Amino acid sequence: MRRNHLIAAAGICFALIVYATLARLAGRPVLIGHHEAYWVVVIERFSAYGLLGFLLSFLLPGRLTFACSLVVAVAMGLEILQAMTPDRDPGFLDVLQKAAGGTVGVLLAQTILAFLPRPPS
Repeated sequence: MRRNHLIAAAGICFALIVYATLARLAGRPVLIGHHEAYWVVVIERFSAYGLLGFLLSFLLPGRLTFACSLVVAVAMGLEILQAMTPDRDPGFLDVLQKAAGGTVGVLLAQTILAFLPRPPS
């Protein structure tokens, strides 16, 4: 049952990231307002992908490389798709921020998993 909850949480997180990335600028969810500081946007990106990486890492225990690759591929793919949205502009720095957040989330979850007791086989 726990795995089903993780799948649902990762799916919801992914759906919200897709919406925030591909929605028109006026419809994009914001924390403070549409004129928020750049560092707030960086924290939003980093934490959203960090959560996605964290959840994916719990779904894929022991697969560090695959989980990191998946998060980076999602960041790159959504940024490329953002080029097709009229009022959004993709950026390499955005991909780096998102990939770093996802990688940190994966590494944090893998560290937690390393200290959890293993189920008996």
